[in-house]
Amino acid sequence: MNRKTLAEHVLAVMRLRYPNPKPHLNAASPWQLLAATMLSAQCTDARVNAVTPSFFARWPGPEESARARLGELEEAIRSTGFFRMKARSILLAAQRIMNAYGGQVPHSLAELVTLPGVGRKTANVVLWGAFGINEGLAVDTHVARISWRLGLTDAREADKIEQDLLALFPPAEWGNLNHRMVSFGRDVCRARTPGCELCELLAACPRRGVDKSRKNR
Repeated sequence: MNRKTLAEHVLAVMRLRYPNPKPHLNAASPWQLLAATMLSAQCTDARVNAVTPSFFARWPGPEESARARLGELEEAIRSTGFFRMKARSILLAAQRIMNAYGGQVPHSLAELVTLPGVGRKTANVVLWGAFGINEGLAVDTHVARISWRLGLTDAREADKIEQDLLALFPPAEWGNLNHRMVSFGRDVCRARTPGCELCELLAACPRRGVDKSRKNR
């Protein structure tokens, strides 16, 4: 099966398994989605969702966040890991949004990646989740792992994986495909114990990197 045909099969399976994909981070505004996505680096979405209610109650938007004390931001997000770096990035991103974008989160990839702490993955999450714009495809650990295992890409770097996937899937599907693959990575194609016996893609999957001698759980 060539990659284009495989991609069509993957998309059909993902649509059937997850007909109504939803974001995994809780946020009430573009700024909150941006901040939550920044916090999610090297952290579970569940932990971020546990932290953000009190965080956003205190600093609901970029205006409040831009005036925050760095030490207070750090303390509020300590449990998400790498809290000093994340707090500084959130503070500087909020200040740039206030100074350069009139307090509004920009809605283009080129502008978003100028914000401190924001790379392509974060920008793509915000563009789709906050504005419904498919300008790219967010490649997180789940998307990267599933794409490589299935043979949709030979790349290991997120930017290269993204480019491979953009060439295989229709632009209108990019945002929802990320949500679907994240859910699939948690439910079935797990990192250490992939549930291959539960997978509708098993017959088409080369299972790259999977220990085939180990019983799936």
